[in-house]
Amino acid sequence: MATPYIITIGAGIQDVFLSQSDKFSPVCANPNDCFLRLDLGVKVNVNNINFSTGGGATNAAVTFARQGLRSSFMGTVGHDPAGQAVLTDLDKEGVDTSHVSFSEKFNTGYSVLLLAPNGERTILTYRGASTHYDASNFDLKDSDADWIYVSSMAGSMDVLDKIFHQARRLNIKICFNPGKGELDQPDQLRGLLQDVDILLVNKEEAQQIVSGDNLSDMVRKLQRIVPTVIISDGSNGVVASDGKTIVEAGIYAEVNVVDRTGAGDAFGSGFLSQWILGKSLRNSVVFASANSTSVVTKVGAKSGILKAGAKINDMDIIERRM
Repeated sequence: MATPYIITIGAGIQDVFLSQSDKFSPVCANPNDCFLRLDLGVKVNVNNINFSTGGGATNAAVTFARQGLRSSFMGTVGHDPAGQAVLTDLDKEGVDTSHVSFSEKFNTGYSVLLLAPNGERTILTYRGASTHYDASNFDLKDSDADWIYVSSMAGSMDVLDKIFHQARRLNIKICFNPGKGELDQPDQLRGLLQDVDILLVNKEEAQQIVSGDNLSDMVRKLQRIVPTVIISDGSNGVVASDGKTIVEAGIYAEVNVVDRTGAGDAFGSGFLSQWILGKSLRNSVVFASANSTSVVTKVGAKSGILKAGAKINDMDIIERRM
């Protein structure tokens, strides 16, 4: 059997993490209403800085590469040091970057993340090239990919429409993790979902597509459009179904959360990395949960991504036939 080939499509950005500052402790009116307070006109001492790269598509590409799959990134960066950092990180991981395009007008996306002691973060983001896409730079016609993994394209529906139609013509399967830009255009999004094989969303995102509060009910409603649906709900776990089986899982393990950046990307790409190899829905969810849990124990979206052969513990899952 040939090694499965996945192209990830979406953002590649430079991340700078600032942490270990007394001023980054959250101020909470109640457990659900916390914020970071930085007074104007003052200097804030920070005792730790980490440089990393992120963006949903590059994070996913690293998961696939570390699991021994053929992995390629298709996205747009600028002609700048941040763009070079994105490409260097992917090259080190064995991710193909021949599909990368360069913006002549915008710099590479750049984020400064202020990390609170509890792992939550405040993010200052310049999206730049990661939100200004040209459809001509996204072409699958000469690709022999088995799957595409598509993260947020900043609401560029014309680009997504081209990609999805090409994928269908070429019998390339689609795993889609839409972002705010796509969810803000629900009618067009529902049209795109007709071509999708796997949909990855969190509870709040699912509620922008279908009505409901119960994850299992929303999964069933979404399956009228998409064959396989996974809805996550933070610490409350995840519900997933492939139309034959439905699984409900809690959290993988109690860990010391250092940084939540990239947890969702690690879950989604972790799931597909196993699903594409023929693993069961249950086992794919277990690995996805393990990958996401590992990521939050380290600073940055890529450092904690699991490698092939990593020891995976089982977890409590309710599994039943549809």
